[in-house]
Amino acid sequence: PEDIYKSHLIEGRVPTSTTVSSARQNLASSFVNAFVNAGFGHDKLLTETTEGDGTVNWIFKNRERGKMSAAASLGMIMMWDVAGGLPQIDKYLYSTDSHVVAGALLAVGIINTNVHDECDPAFALLSDSVNKDGSSIRIGAIMGLGLAYAGTCKEDVQELLLPLLGDEQTPMEVAGFAAVAIGLVFLGSAQEECCESILQALMMRPEHQLKDPFAHFMVLGLGLLFLGKGDAVDATIEVAKALNTEIAHYCELMLDVCAYATTGNVLKVQAFLSKCTEVTENEELSEGKKGLPFSIAVLGIAAVAMGEELGSEMVHRSLEHLLQYGEAPIRKAVPLALALLNMSSPTILATDVLSRLSHDADLEVAQNAVLALGLVAAGTNNARVAGTLRQLSSYYYKEPDVLFLVRIAQGLVHLGKGLITLTPEHSDRGLLSLESLAGIFCVLFSCLDMKSSILGKHAYILYFLTVAMRANILVTVDEEGKALPVPVRVGKAVDIVGQAGRPKTITGFQTHTTPVLLNVGERAELATSKYLPMTTVLEGVVILKKNPDYVEGD
Repeated sequence: PEDIYKSHLIEGRVPTSTTVSSARQNLASSFVNAFVNAGFGHDKLLTETTEGDGTVNWIFKNRERGKMSAAASLGMIMMWDVAGGLPQIDKYLYSTDSHVVAGALLAVGIINTNVHDECDPAFALLSDSVNKDGSSIRIGAIMGLGLAYAGTCKEDVQELLLPLLGDEQTPMEVAGFAAVAIGLVFLGSAQEECCESILQALMMRPEHQLKDPFAHFMVLGLGLLFLGKGDAVDATIEVAKALNTEIAHYCELMLDVCAYATTGNVLKVQAFLSKCTEVTENEELSEGKKGLPFSIAVLGIAAVAMGEELGSEMVHRSLEHLLQYGEAPIRKAVPLALALLNMSSPTILATDVLSRLSHDADLEVAQNAVLALGLVAAGTNNARVAGTLRQLSSYYYKEPDVLFLVRIAQGLVHLGKGLITLTPEHSDRGLLSLESLAGIFCVLFSCLDMKSSILGKHAYILYFLTVAMRANILVTVDEEGKALPVPVRVGKAVDIVGQAGRPKTITGFQTHTTPVLLNVGERAELATSKYLPMTTVLEGVVILKKNPDYVEGD
């Protein structure tokens, strides 16, 4: 992690260990280490400590819930490697410390994220722990299941988790994570039983429990079931109006935001904007938890517009207005909205606004802006953003909370050493992955209440980003699946819609041999006619077949 912080380059005051508690520092290092070495299979903190040489294992240098995050970070380092990763984690599953066990269970889920394995190890390992004592173990298992089976609609998970929601004895935090896990597994399926169970649970809970931040997680779980569904959500919104007044308004907006996400529906953007003006007219609404629905409306504007380029450019302008005239709950959501629009693509427009907001007088705005900087530059190794974050670490040397977020943002910028991206768009920005979007949503919505989520005991919420992580490299293989290095041209993508003839699709290209890195906004094309690609878009793993008409010396 010290290689990432580069403290020696900082001018001014370096954060010293007396101002920052060592446990907090270690927790930040665990996350940075996990993000930087994601999917590499080895690192210097966790996998290299050998047993019996007298050194204390890194995991035990953290306090309570910190141990859970540290143990789970091992899962991220071993990401996508089911056969090699599970034996490494196995020893922690039998630990006497419940937080370490919880982290190991979460790590099992992280390893199985976006991987389809025939023997299905995740369900076998995690299902028994869902009903154990101790909420941290239960949360670890539940969140692990949610990550491992995101978007698969696996019914065994439903049978396992729905009873938790129906039982009033279940602690609110466990119920909240269970709802989000169900939302992730049955993503955008509008599955009736799950909707009914979550709504039922929200109706049964007494009012004081609905004030708990994790009641909002239950609502998020409900929203994820309708992600991108559009009109199908109307009936559920009517039911939501009948809920307790504490949460009804929040629930309606959340369902609306999720259902119309990425649709580019202009009427919805207008509706959310007019929602934001309500706070300015009625100042009582901006205090405390009452302001949360308005923060969600701001995220909603970004979520709806992120599907198309023109819409998102216009929304950038609207967000500027909200910054100038909006009340506190609206302003604190603007950095997160910018992050959603520019995931893993550090445009100068976005990074400028965010670096300005990261020095804001309102600490909540500054915290969200710092994390948003990390998300916008995630996996790009962007030197400009990395420099900004280094300055911020000396600026906030007395604020342990913000410093913690600066560290995490630094880890995100170097995500997977620059080989992993978080953007939900793929296939030349033509398609959006709902699973990626859901993972990003989980993190952004929990940022609206930082104190009780990421800065509180639940820092491991950041691991929801694993669903959105994918390698931004282009690998070419032959028809048998063996690697096949070929020359490709990589350049900035040009929009050629509606142009006559065969215009050039890329500009300013360089020729490389695969495998190559593709950053956001870049496109690749084959530089040889010896092979023909099986797909129109060159991205991820591409199968090539020999061109039968190819003549040597062409």
